[in-house]
Amino acid sequence: MHGAVSFPASRARLHLENGQADGLDAGKFFPAPVGGLTDPIAPDDVPNAQPPADGKIASAGKDFAASLDAPGSNWKKHMVMSGQDLQITWELRTEHKTRRFNYFLTKSDWDPDRHLARAQFEPEPFHSVRLTEQPYSKHELSPGNPVTHTMRLPERSGHQTLLAVWEAADTGNAIYQVIDLEYA
Repeated sequence: MHGAVSFPASRARLHLENGQADGLDAGKFFPAPVGGLTDPIAPDDVPNAQPPADGKIASAGKDFAASLDAPGSNWKKHMVMSGQDLQITWELRTEHKTRRFNYFLTKSDWDPDRHLARAQFEPEPFHSVRLTEQPYSKHELSPGNPVTHTMRLPERSGHQTLLAVWEAADTGNAIYQVIDLEYA
């Protein structure tokens, strides 16, 4: 168990058994599709493990969470507006030396009836929080707990999916959390 987005409640928090939402870890550096990569801003960090495959992003490739990968618009959505400041809160269950939190949003023309794939997300995060001290072994790199980030939502309409990724410096993994939004 590592942690999960508690507010607004992630898809995992809403639809998995107690504790399972905290275990959605897979290789870091989304949207990279391969493992073995080093961090370009922190080359001493642990290289990434294999990231989740397209179609398995919401579950981080975990069999117990495969239901999270189902396409469609029937997910519980959180109401938002373009340009709104959105606060996202993580509850961390395990201490990891943290390198960054990245937040990605689906493209304006994405298709919710297809499985989530890298091509459906903007290639760069619309918000990122980085802890830059190096090497990780000599610094605390603790974001606190819980940790809340405030971000300005990009212009969109209708159903959109936000992907929140918590990347560790001291492992090859990240925690993946999907949040469904409905733009008014």
